[in-house]
Amino acid sequence: MSNENDLMEKIVSLCKRRGFIFPGSEIYGGFANSYTYGPYGVGLKNNIKSLWWKKFVQDRENVVGMDGPIILHPKVWEASGHATNFNDALVDCKNCKKRFRADHLVEDVAGVDLEGNLDEMKKILDEKVKCPACGKRDWTDVRNFNMMFKTKLNSTDGVTEEVAYLRPETAGAIFIEFKNIVDSMRVKVPFGIAQIGKAFRNEIVAGNFIFRLREFEQMEIEYFISPGVDWESVFETWLQAQEEFALELGAQKSKLRRYEHPKEKLSFYSKKTVDIEYEFPFGGFKELFGLANRTDYDLSNHTKHSGQKLEYRDTESGEVYVPHVIEPTFGLDRSMLVSLLAAYTEEDIEGDTRIVMKFPKKLAPVKVAVFPLLKNKPQLVEKARGIYDELRKQFACEFDDNGNVGKRYRRQDEIGTPYCVTIDFDTVGMGEDAALTDTVTIRDRDSMKQERIKVAELANWFVSHLD
Repeated sequence: MSNENDLMEKIVSLCKRRGFIFPGSEIYGGFANSYTYGPYGVGLKNNIKSLWWKKFVQDRENVVGMDGPIILHPKVWEASGHATNFNDALVDCKNCKKRFRADHLVEDVAGVDLEGNLDEMKKILDEKVKCPACGKRDWTDVRNFNMMFKTKLNSTDGVTEEVAYLRPETAGAIFIEFKNIVDSMRVKVPFGIAQIGKAFRNEIVAGNFIFRLREFEQMEIEYFISPGVDWESVFETWLQAQEEFALELGAQKSKLRRYEHPKEKLSFYSKKTVDIEYEFPFGGFKELFGLANRTDYDLSNHTKHSGQKLEYRDTESGEVYVPHVIEPTFGLDRSMLVSLLAAYTEEDIEGDTRIVMKFPKKLAPVKVAVFPLLKNKPQLVEKARGIYDELRKQFACEFDDNGNVGKRYRRQDEIGTPYCVTIDFDTVGMGEDAALTDTVTIRDRDSMKQERIKVAELANWFVSHLD
């Protein structure tokens, strides 16, 4: 357990030290599992989104994208069932007033999953579970707690207010635009609608860094199929695609597994749900991605509540039906955490510890760092600046002349930069070997090996090596 905690502490420390992730509102003492993605964090996050969009939208002929509002009509959540069914089991300690997820407390102590059984949770809490905060055993009744964030919209008269909600998932916006996309894009079943965006859940207990947040980002697809199709094979194909994406984040295959939800624990909209789980350094295997068969639940319920028919007409057979939905869901923040955990490496180099983030090259926030050997030599700095200005037209680059070259290598290792380019006296024709004029040293992050490359060939070299 201590090694696991050590790893998380190291990740959190590196993320702050190197500008990946900062505690939110830190100058005011922090704020309830809120985090800010720093310069390198934004770079990594955007690269993960770009990788996902290319794999699941751009490279697929039958998937289109959209970007819906965060605040939707309140009736959307009545139709979807979230207004009444989107609950966690809440319990308070009467002594210290701390609030907890009752089912999590029971599972941690008794090893049983009692989700939805409030009376049995209360019984076990009273008999076996002490408060993790104060050690007392004095619990309130267990009750349901709706996780949607409420807000209020001012009306045109400026007096009355209308209750609205921040979306708890991105799927709702997709379902209510189904008809518009079918009409405007001429898509044919099977097809998917993809969206990346923020969602908000008023979690009773958030924690483990960016694993569980109240404000988080989803990458989600609603894949519409005919009700008569072999959905199991479609389901398996999407599961395999999700596993492939996890590997592209850098995850080891041995740290991934599938977990199928038992029927009695399925979400209110699901016929079958399987999670792709990752072995995190806290609590073992936990959900990374999810895949659900939502049947025609959403389109049928929105038809009922809106009065608008959300159907599909097969232009060849003339058949009219309400499509069923296979829903692959990817948590962006958890994807980023997996990428950070998988990349973190410590190596012993002649008695010193080298920390290096071995991100897949496509995900690295900086692809190339450019160094002048010495910052007080104008010829080296000028040449390095010229090379940097050319390379950054094609690649995410960073110019670094602070400290000696060894320290700069270590800094770029912790950022995860795949390649460093050093401009030395040979580069500018001031060395002993004239044949090395207009060449630079490229240092590889993972192997630390170095090679000389002609300046004129740099761009093509990086195109071939960063692909």
